[in-house]
Amino acid sequence: MRIAALYDVHGMVQALDAVLAEPDVESADTIVIGGDVAAGPFPREALERLRALGERALWVRGNADRELNGWAREQLADEGVAFLRDLPGGQVVGRVLFCHATPRSDEELLTAISPEEAWLEAFADVDADLVVAGHTHMQLDRMVGEVRFVNAGSVGMPYEDEVAAFWTLIDSDEVVFRKTAFDVERAAAEIGASEWPGAQEFVAENLLVAPSRAEATQVFESRR
Repeated sequence: MRIAALYDVHGMVQALDAVLAEPDVESADTIVIGGDVAAGPFPREALERLRALGERALWVRGNADRELNGWAREQLADEGVAFLRDLPGGQVVGRVLFCHATPRSDEELLTAISPEEAWLEAFADVDADLVVAGHTHMQLDRMVGEVRFVNAGSVGMPYEDEVAAFWTLIDSDEVVFRKTAFDVERAAAEIGASEWPGAQEFVAENLLVAPSRAEATQVFESRR
């Protein structure tokens, strides 16, 4: 089974459209939508694109879906807000567990430099060979005891030292990190012209420059 794991879209419909047009996503048997879909510039459009996938989509709720508020909540009908809020916290496909942050929490912060004991504690009760998550917006592949952990990265708000859309393809036992280019200038113009309150800051910090992986890691570690 070929699974495309798309996490942390954050309303970035331009990046999402580019990923959905990828041949490996179009031909995937299942597309896992790993949470934090709408909190960003184009929440309604992002949700519509993903719901249009129908039965191919396997949904996981993220912390931003659970507590959707402000601009994003205002752009969605009550039904859309309820749809995101009521999504399951995890999904299992064979021996693969898909969650948003860690198996026990949709907001726990673990990074590449977190202590091994913190990883082992978070995965203590996991019955899976592979856990796929997101939340920190940085791709990562590591072993936690006997469990392989993969962070699929972020489609809409990556912290990867590069402006692109990051996602992961899972084909049987093979895990392939992917990134997809999109029209950054167009995205910046459309977001800048939108009514999203965070538009100017997002364009300046996430599109005109590439967010630093090292800086994001230090910020998350300070909050852990």
